[in-house]
Amino acid sequence: MAFLCSSLPSSSSIAIFSESTTDGSSRSSLPIPSLRFRFRPVAAASHICAPSIDKSTFVVSETVSEDELWAAACLRVRTFNELNPSAYNIQDHRRYLAEREFEALKERTSGKREGFTRVACVNASLPLSQLSSSSEDLCSACKFSDGIEDRVVVGSLDLNQCRWLPDEIAGTKPEGIGVDFSRAYISNVCVAKELHRNGIGYKLIEKSKEVGRAWGITDMYVHVTVDNEAAKRLYMKSGFEQETSEPAWQARYLNRPQRLLLWLGLSTSSIMSM
Repeated sequence: MAFLCSSLPSSSSIAIFSESTTDGSSRSSLPIPSLRFRFRPVAAASHICAPSIDKSTFVVSETVSEDELWAAACLRVRTFNELNPSAYNIQDHRRYLAEREFEALKERTSGKREGFTRVACVNASLPLSQLSSSSEDLCSACKFSDGIEDRVVVGSLDLNQCRWLPDEIAGTKPEGIGVDFSRAYISNVCVAKELHRNGIGYKLIEKSKEVGRAWGITDMYVHVTVDNEAAKRLYMKSGFEQETSEPAWQARYLNRPQRLLLWLGLSTSSIMSM
């Protein structure tokens, strides 16, 4: 599924559930020259034991504020990039990547990205109080305020209402007129590594189905690499089934792992969940 919009240059496979970029850009962990940009805190990633959390405090919703978009951008940088913490100017590089993703997220969710009818950034968050004692890095990087309390983005994805994603296999359902309005793709799926196995990925997918139905989406797609067994289990559990696979020559040409295209009929999935 993949990731980041116009942006994140990383070949990391950490905590990645799907792999489809919304602009066909490639990623690389090579340093990028320093540019002028607005400075915001972006903490370095570190290994932390999974905290004990109260799952009833999870909130999964569409992003409504720029602060939350920034927190989501920071989580994606943290997830999709393997950066050497001892590398020169590493903090500036992280800020640069986060600013890129943040600006691209704003462009997509505001309806300014050509070829996309609508894009929603769906986030899962927890109260800061649930995590502050055991996940200092996650809290400092991905914190935002919802106007009531401080929360931390711990999972994120994009729901893209469009005919196709750049440089990806295009879905075939539905056919005919209206495809731009009734087909959607999930991309940029990530969950904080400290909170794997808490059902966050599943909650994000379920919320995407809810948003898709509200938009009038009938057919939902997601791309996943052929060897990403965890992602395939998540999507199959959520009702997806394989429609086709990427030709090997295309994967080699794009210098990436081969991908599968998974399909979900929303009308069918809604009946199954009743």
